[in-house]
Amino acid sequence: MAGKYEQFETKMQKSIAALDSDLNTLRAGRANPAVLDKISVEYYGVASPIAQVASIAVPDARTIIIQPWDASIVSEIEKAIQKSELGLNPQNDGKSIRLNFPPLTEERRKEIVKEVGKKGENAKVAVRSIRRDAMDFYKNQKKNSEITEDDLKGIEKDIQTLTDKYIKEIDDTCAKKEKEILSV
Repeated sequence: MAGKYEQFETKMQKSIAALDSDLNTLRAGRANPAVLDKISVEYYGVASPIAQVASIAVPDARTIIIQPWDASIVSEIEKAIQKSELGLNPQNDGKSIRLNFPPLTEERRKEIVKEVGKKGENAKVAVRSIRRDAMDFYKNQKKNSEITEDDLKGIEKDIQTLTDKYIKEIDDTCAKKEKEILSV
C-alpha cells in the first residue's frame, strides 16, 4: 500500500515531523536545548540559530548554559532570549549565558497543554488536507478514465486507513507531551 501512495504518505510524515519539532520547542519545566531552536541572533549580518554560534550545555535538569564561540555576541544572544516567548530571564556573566528553568506553576502547565492541543489539531488539519488532495488526485484519474470506480473505492479506503494511522500518531505524540508537561 505504501508504495502506491508514497507521495501522500511522505507529506503526512512531514506533518508529524513538524509537530514533533514544534512540541520540542515548548518548555516543559525541564531544561531542554530544543527550546532555543527557533531563536536566532544577528551574527555578522546574518540571522543564525543559537546552536550555530554557541555551545549549549545542560548541566542539570533546570539549567542551560550557552557559551558563544565569539564572546562579542553574548549580549545579542541575551536580547534574543529576552524577546522570545520563553519567559526566561537569561543571566549574562560576560562569557556565557545561564538560563534557569523555574518549576512551572499548575496554571502555566495547563496553558502549555492547551498549546499542545492546538499544535496537534493543526497537524491533524494538515494530514486531512493531504487526504483531500489525495482523494482529489484519484477522483481526477477516475474522471479521465485512468482508473475504474472499483479502483477508486479501494483507493479511498486505503487513503482513509493511512490518514487514520497518522491521526492516531498525532494523538499519541500529543498525549505523551501532555503527560510530560503535567508530571511534576
